[in-house]
Amino acid sequence: MTELLSLRTGEGDRPAPARVLVVCAHPDDVDFGAAGTVAALTSAGSHVSYCLISSGEAGSDHLTIDARELALLREEEQTAAAKEVGVDDLIFLGHPDGAIEASIALRRDITAAIRRTRPDLVITQSPERNLGRIFASHPDHLAAGEATLCAVYPDARNPRSYPELISQGLDPHTVKEVWLMGHASADLRIDVTDTFDRKIAALRAHHSQTSHRDDLEDMIRGWLTLGAEAAGMAPGRLAESFKVVVTG
Repeated sequence: MTELLSLRTGEGDRPAPARVLVVCAHPDDVDFGAAGTVAALTSAGSHVSYCLISSGEAGSDHLTIDARELALLREEEQTAAAKEVGVDDLIFLGHPDGAIEASIALRRDITAAIRRTRPDLVITQSPERNLGRIFASHPDHLAAGEATLCAVYPDARNPRSYPELISQGLDPHTVKEVWLMGHASADLRIDVTDTFDRKIAALRAHHSQTSHRDDLEDMIRGWLTLGAEAAGMAPGRLAESFKVVVTG
């Protein structure tokens, strides 16, 4: 087994987890929020899986294709984007875009994904509305974060939750830590300076969402510069920001 390398953070080096699951509401959410970190994780030797709750069929008002075609397109785009940052294990749950709820059904589906991938770390969206960044607080994002935290604790570790999953070979699993994207009280900054180009390549793979954004790279660089500055990193560094929740 290859020895894992460390991640560079604003607080010093941090050991990379062996296995990571990223759970997001829509295709492209992970790439806006965490693709630089994902690229750093896979470069360090972590195995990363994605779980996409919806297929993004309610977005892209400028496209004239129907919802089913759009869902297929966005799944293809997310698959291509994932490859840019070293990920080839993707789960699409098929919940309705624009109508995601933190329901028992969604908690069960995310629990199944956790038990299948058995991650040390889960990265997901914040369940708390951030009034300073309202676009990060789409209702689907909030529901995704809430359902994922419920799946991490208590569902995935509890053998009495969804006993039908055990009959499918999906035994209980305890996740040690969750990192929340888009949280107003971020306390972890991952240095993604060296993986910024891969993050942009991943975002550009979402042609239906980003092909019209000539300002994409400058916008993302601006966000990540603020993250690095908040961590006291040297000028020119870039950082993605997370709120750490210890769950192990």
